[in-house]
Amino acid sequence: RCEIDMATEGDVELELETETSCPERPPEKPRKHDSGAADLERVTDYAEEKEIQSSNLETAMSVIGDRRSREQKARQEREKELAKVTIKKEDLELIMTEMEISRAAAERSLREHMGNVVEALIALTN
Repeated sequence: RCEIDMATEGDVELELETETSCPERPPEKPRKHDSGAADLERVTDYAEEKEIQSSNLETAMSVIGDRRSREQKARQEREKELAKVTIKKEDLELIMTEMEISRAAAERSLREHMGNVVEALIALTN
């Protein structure tokens, strides 16, 4: 027969089973300490069984290469569009002196804002 002892600890009730020939469950064998060898085996076996297939690697590399080439092409198209924008020399010099930035940064900001000096200045101050 199985005996269940009730122990209270604060507001929590704990059920403690005492092992006295319980027919539903065979008595557990005493556990022996194997110095973690089995745990170490489980951890190391998992990594050793995985192998990277060359076809998957080639596919991943081609996807990355395609993405890079698309991004590069988009950047080149953007630079072409920005190069078409006409900017005034006075606006460029105004931004350079007022914001104390380089000529290249001032020109880039003006081109990105289609030559509008007010929008360029607002963007640079934010």
